[in-house]
Amino acid sequence: MKYLKNVASLEVDIDACTGCGVCIEVCPHNVLAVEKRKVVILDKDRCMECGACAGNCAFGALRVDKGVGCAAALINSIISGGEPSCDCSGSNKSACC
Repeated sequence: MKYLKNVASLEVDIDACTGCGVCIEVCPHNVLAVEKRKVVILDKDRCMECGACAGNCAFGALRVDKGVGCAAALINSIISGGEPSCDCSGSNKSACC
């Protein structure tokens, strides 16, 4: 599943990465892979910004603004009972990426 194009905040610090692969195990959408003993982003547009990769990286090699973007919109819609929205239109300014 892809979300909005070119908006995910996911970043990799290659120098900090040890290639352990924990981030790959916890990513629900197969966004990451290890190549040449370093993590690489396969498809940033599949990132739902849940923060599992960064939260489980013991080396601080990943950064993502969790709780923003489509992941937050989906969670907020479940809580509120409304439709999810990942855009900044209308009164949904709190779900802006």
